[in-house]
Amino acid sequence: MQQNQNNGSADGLYIALISIHGLIRGRDLELGRDADTGGQTKYVVDLANALVRQPGVARVDLITRRVIDERLDSSYSEEQEPLEAPGAQIIRIDCGPRQYIAKEKLWEHLDTFSDNLLRFFQQQQRMPDLLHSHYADAGYVATQISHVLGMPLVHTGHSLGRDKRKRLMASGMPSSEVEQKYNMQRRIEAEEQVLANANLVITSTRQEIESQYELYDYYCPESMWVIPPGTDLSQFHPPQLGEAQTQIASAIRRFLDEPDKPMILALSRPDPRKNIATLVRAYGESPELRDMANLVIVAGNRDDIREMNDGAQEVLTELLVLLDYYDLYGKLALPKKHLPSEVPAIYRMAARSCGIFINPALTEPFGLTLLESAATGLPFIATENGGPQDIVENCETGILVDPLSANDLGKAMKTLLLDGELWRKFSANGIKNVALKYSWDAHARSYLKQIKPLVEAHKPQQFSPAILRASRFADRLIVSDLDKTLLSNPTGLREFCQMLRERRKQVAFGIATARRLDSVLKLLKKYRIPKPDILISSLGSQIHYGRELEVSTDWESHVDHDWNPRAIRRILRDVPGLTLQEDSEQSKFKISFHIDPSEQGILTKEKIVSLLRQEEQSVNVFVSAGQNLDITPARVSKGLALRYVAQIWGIPLERVLVAAGAGTDEDMITGNTLSVVVHNRQHETLENQQEGHNVFFATQPNALGILEAIEHYHFFDEIPGVEVASPDA
Repeated sequence: MQQNQNNGSADGLYIALISIHGLIRGRDLELGRDADTGGQTKYVVDLANALVRQPGVARVDLITRRVIDERLDSSYSEEQEPLEAPGAQIIRIDCGPRQYIAKEKLWEHLDTFSDNLLRFFQQQQRMPDLLHSHYADAGYVATQISHVLGMPLVHTGHSLGRDKRKRLMASGMPSSEVEQKYNMQRRIEAEEQVLANANLVITSTRQEIESQYELYDYYCPESMWVIPPGTDLSQFHPPQLGEAQTQIASAIRRFLDEPDKPMILALSRPDPRKNIATLVRAYGESPELRDMANLVIVAGNRDDIREMNDGAQEVLTELLVLLDYYDLYGKLALPKKHLPSEVPAIYRMAARSCGIFINPALTEPFGLTLLESAATGLPFIATENGGPQDIVENCETGILVDPLSANDLGKAMKTLLLDGELWRKFSANGIKNVALKYSWDAHARSYLKQIKPLVEAHKPQQFSPAILRASRFADRLIVSDLDKTLLSNPTGLREFCQMLRERRKQVAFGIATARRLDSVLKLLKKYRIPKPDILISSLGSQIHYGRELEVSTDWESHVDHDWNPRAIRRILRDVPGLTLQEDSEQSKFKISFHIDPSEQGILTKEKIVSLLRQEEQSVNVFVSAGQNLDITPARVSKGLALRYVAQIWGIPLERVLVAAGAGTDEDMITGNTLSVVVHNRQHETLENQQEGHNVFFATQPNALGILEAIEHYHFFDEIPGVEVASPDA
């Protein structure tokens, strides 16, 4: 296998930004097309361009999901796309169905994204020096990649699940509906995981750290740093004399009886969380506001509301109902379409009219639109929840309000529209202070200052020559658990072992088990099982290879990252219902407890994980049979160890067949591996895995089920695996 290790400082930094959902391309971003294509997509494109322009940065990859969908422009199907700045490019990775889907439906496909991205990195001449994930889904992927490759991880949340859930429930949405619509529990767990493993968390505001991240179990403000996003001042600038009227200006003016009145402008995607309806109520219920100003709402692009997603339909339908209820014809403009390139002109149109910009969102992680409006000289009114607090403090160009109070919003609008001196002060402050404090160049310089110590401290992975030779030149690998999977059926075991002996020059054989090495050796001898080429023991905490099953010290060094067994024993020693198992069940990277049967309903995995994270312990927690608790370093699992071995040996995961059963095996059978659940284990926790997507449920037990899977997958053909077509492909 080609060893493509980091050589960061010699050639300049190679930074990998990961932002998976939404629609990302280098030009003409479709901002507001749906709930997933908002400010984050613009942020990551601007960040990639800004970073690669800095001295010492050689390459920036912006990694997202590849989409092949006849409803969308073909640019989203291109595997690579150069960005504006030389050295920056978009990389699109296949993941799940080919068509575009909402981020809430992506979770079950993220392991495939991780494996495909891992393969992409392995094909490059060098590994990235740093991973930077954006949002929870990318955080999940980047954590998995970092666990395998060991590179530094930086994360930006953009918005956070716990805070969003709190705001949605405060607006009246039942918790069951929040979970159903937004898959919130899965998202929050991914956020907890990435916070526990990231070297650095970059936020846009101090308020994010103090009020939003504080809600999480793994809350470590010392590893968080505020770097506000930049603003493109070449686009967002004050109105200039002689500017030609744009097409969007004509589209807006046609709605209005008196188009020269001051404009109250809102610009966001049609999402319930953006709270646009409260703005319309505040305007509609105030005769003064209706008389002194027009209301202009630019809410994404639409052809037919009936064909939009449920959230957008709900928002736009409510706006049309309110328009009619308050009889706002001739006073409210709701244009159907606008181009991203027209957004700066919309702000300037509002500024020229001496109007105001409104962001009434339930919560706003940062508020890039506020900077854009302020840079054009347009004062704003914004939600008091989130990032706008910092922007108001730094720029002195707006008013904060409770977004749930239409009355407070109405009062603030009247204040700004009636007080000309305050309007002019806010307008001038915005133009001056955005240029001083929120440029992309300043952002990129501050960013590099924070990440360089992480890159310099990182030691690239080293693989001993012995483990490289241990693959025996095999081009595929069979890995099985021992108990209940490979054993218990003498006939099947004999046939399986005979197959291995006949195919030894073609296939490598591996065992992945929770057992320790000494216990495994006894079983191999007892059942006359050929010695494996690779043995993953103690839940993945140790890797043994070669004829003597030598332990991989490289892997031990890798998984020792942030491992503090003494602290873990201290934290859990006084927890009622937990007792340490005997010494024979303990190992260097595994701490095992018994759970008292009377406490099983109380001592859940979730509670134990939460307790350890609150003490800033980044670990993996395994509970089996409701009574055995195992704790390992965060980089330890059977699936991570398997991927580590596969990358060293250069065996594609599509040529790895995994026979698994218990819950501790689950990450071995996700992603791109070919996998089988033998018949006698299908009642266990893996039964929630659906057949297809490279998971085969055998009709035969134990080793016979593995042999059945070999035939099912045509495993020894030139290209093994069964092509499983997506119903939506």
